[in-house]
Amino acid sequence: MTGRPEPLFPLFGSLTQLDGVGAKTAQILTDAGTVKPADLLFTLPISGVDRRRRASIRDVIAPCVVTVEVTVGLHMPPKIKGRPYRINVEDAQTTFQLVFFHPRGDYLQKLLPTGQRRVVSGKLELFDGIAQIVHPDHVLPLAEAETIPAFEPVYPLHQGITQKTMWKATRSALTLLPDLPEWIDPGQKAREGWPDWAEALHLAHNPQSTTDLSPHHPARARLAYDELMAHQITLALARSRARRAKGIASRGDGALQARVLADLPYAPTGAQTRAIGDISADLAAEQRMNRLLQGDVGSGKTLVAMMALLQVVEAGGQGVMMAPTEILARQHYAGLEPLAAAAGIRLEVLTGRDKGADRAAKLAALAAGEISILVGTHAVFQKDVHFHDLRLAVIDEQHRFGVAQRMELGAKGRAVDVLVMTATPIPRSLALAQYGDMDVSVLDEKPPGRKPVQTALVSAARMDEVVAKLRAAVADGRQAYWVCPLVEESEVVEMTAAEERFKRLRAALGDDIVGLVHGQMPIAEKDAAMARFVSGDTRVLVATTVIEVGVNVPNASIMMIEGAESFGLAQLHQLRGRVGRGDAASTCLLIYQPPLSENGRKRLEILRETEDGFRISEEDLMMRGAGDVIGTTQSGLPRFRVADLERQAGLMAVAQSDARKLLHDDPDLTLPRGEGARNLLWLLEQDRAIRLISIG
Repeated sequence: MTGRPEPLFPLFGSLTQLDGVGAKTAQILTDAGTVKPADLLFTLPISGVDRRRRASIRDVIAPCVVTVEVTVGLHMPPKIKGRPYRINVEDAQTTFQLVFFHPRGDYLQKLLPTGQRRVVSGKLELFDGIAQIVHPDHVLPLAEAETIPAFEPVYPLHQGITQKTMWKATRSALTLLPDLPEWIDPGQKAREGWPDWAEALHLAHNPQSTTDLSPHHPARARLAYDELMAHQITLALARSRARRAKGIASRGDGALQARVLADLPYAPTGAQTRAIGDISADLAAEQRMNRLLQGDVGSGKTLVAMMALLQVVEAGGQGVMMAPTEILARQHYAGLEPLAAAAGIRLEVLTGRDKGADRAAKLAALAAGEISILVGTHAVFQKDVHFHDLRLAVIDEQHRFGVAQRMELGAKGRAVDVLVMTATPIPRSLALAQYGDMDVSVLDEKPPGRKPVQTALVSAARMDEVVAKLRAAVADGRQAYWVCPLVEESEVVEMTAAEERFKRLRAALGDDIVGLVHGQMPIAEKDAAMARFVSGDTRVLVATTVIEVGVNVPNASIMMIEGAESFGLAQLHQLRGRVGRGDAASTCLLIYQPPLSENGRKRLEILRETEDGFRISEEDLMMRGAGDVIGTTQSGLPRFRVADLERQAGLMAVAQSDARKLLHDDPDLTLPRGEGARNLLWLLEQDRAIRLISIG
């Protein structure tokens, strides 16, 4: 795939070749991210204005946009400087005024000569009972009036760019469209009634009514599908490339796994057994594993990961488990330790905190193969860390770790099998956007012994009652988390809120009963506070969301979330998952600040109704949109220009199967549809895919 195909050259040329775009306008557009004609073509109208010709302004109800033919009457220039210039005009039934501010010289005399007929279009308003249009959008002689579109598209604008500029430039860009071979499966295209690519762009930029602006309109649906398809071809290429990559077959004898299973107080769930089977087959195969293990809070991912790690140890290799933070790495270590002890193997933890002789000893044992499983943060990939025979990397909380980082991990030259674990149930469309290059196992059953968490809503006005109840629960030997509100402005404000709540609870419950953790604390202090809570020395832990992921204190059975309305659904679900891990019946109190918005109430009620993380995540997607659900900034989620993941979720799944089938039938994209797909990848600048094909 040597270079960009020639038919696409005009779309990647300069913006100044377009009508109405000079050097200055081109610079403004470029600064806003619109660099070439192709970018303009994928900037679709967001709404439209009805400019159909009316006989009279009496046919509409002000305020609204109206287009009428008028006879120009008397000009009334202002007597005092700064006042408006008014011109009387008359349509077929009535008179009204056109109003202008600060006109230059005789500009208006030339534009609207008295006694002549003109077509005007603009926003009609009533001012002191007089109908007027201030600064009409269009004033044209009858012969040119046809250039006003009956339904004018409205584009998203940047300062310094007008609708007129966008209209002209997009019309001009549409003339550059090349004739390209089709890349969509003909059956799929016919079933959906989708137009050809170039026709779809013409239709999308020339809507005839509001319904043409819907994401479900055939032209828009087709363009969205193109975008999803290009993205899924990239992921499918990465997947097939990873599959072709030689792995090391790790077949265990099951001896270590059997010891751990015998030591468990209960049998694994059906979902766990299925996931262990999938992973076991992947590990035993010659190809590299690239699998996602998706499981809700408390679905038992740790056991599944440990079984995978034990299989590579049985086969004579080593495994590593990576967590995003120090606290989490130590937590995993604590969770895996009893399992490693049952298996009789050596497990160690390595984080940035290991220094000097201690670190050197661990590194030596690792290189010698004495350590079978290493748990750590990204520190495990520093230059001086050498494994004896690393076969499997388990990565926790993937969404801090996009597709690009996964590829880097593979590029370290080790034929390492990769298992990614995420505790965030992600709606299917987003999971496909983010993990389309991976095979997926889902844990959708809770292990026996996990009790449901009772969830209740309570107004902050009843704070005294809440504290009194907490006092009684603590006296009864129970432990509680108290999560402070999420403050958008800054972590510092959040910290202040947490410290304030900490002081108040200490005054109410006693000094040695309450602990505090927040993101601004030094790591050692944070760990010490956590340790006191884990050991039961403190009964109540006041925290910001640093405890959202992974903290495990089985005795903690109460979760108080203050300012619950400020959190996202998925986040509240994660926080609630911190309780209900022990034998005691657990409760979660969502303390909200009245009055609740309609949306806020709906969010909290969904939580009260269900503990199913997947249902919660789908609702969250509907209510907040894709970017917010997984925080686009750190999610590695692609930014689509046309496709709308909330409203076109179904298209993503079709695009995935279509992309995988296309590559299955034509791995090097050399057949006619494959040629089309290559154009699509260049068109939508899927550089990663292009590199993968060129080196293919």
